[in-house]
Amino acid sequence: MIYLHLFFEFFKIGIFSFGGGYATIPFLYSLSERYGWFSSADIVNMLAISQSTPGPIGINMATFAGFKTAGFLGSTVATFGIILPSVFVICVFARFLNKFQDKPSVKITLWGLRPAACAMIAYAMIKVFEVSIFSLDKFHLSGRLLDLFNFHAILLLIILVILNKKYRLNYAFQLIIAGGLGVLLM
Repeated sequence: MIYLHLFFEFFKIGIFSFGGGYATIPFLYSLSERYGWFSSADIVNMLAISQSTPGPIGINMATFAGFKTAGFLGSTVATFGIILPSVFVICVFARFLNKFQDKPSVKITLWGLRPAACAMIAYAMIKVFEVSIFSLDKFHLSGRLLDLFNFHAILLLIILVILNKKYRLNYAFQLIIAGGLGVLLM
């Protein structure tokens, strides 16, 4: 039954995650809260792994989430669930979009989807920032303001921003640097 549930949830994510892979993140947080299949920290780890591996981020995250929830078959079901709506929509819309792309109602609809996609991506960014930069659990236990911040992560963020700004590093190289610095700082 978990496999059908996984398929259905990721099918819904595939239908509504306009804006690319990052737009799937709010849906994953919702699954985490509703079903407890994985934690917020797991989602951040899935995001890091998904960015570090070849392929679309949303599909990679579905694969990792499915695996975390129900093993290999879970990863297959979740991946298929998230891909199926896109395949269907692309097949249908590709056939008709050329005929209707200049219609005002189509232009307005597509224009309206852009801010929704931006909002979903911004929400995902805030949640990733919250888990990565802040140590809320540690702060709640101690009550000390200094325990609120994950200073190693903040230092790593600053280093990477400076390196990226100054040298415009290749993203793969940034991931290698981040992984190496993460090992050294933790």
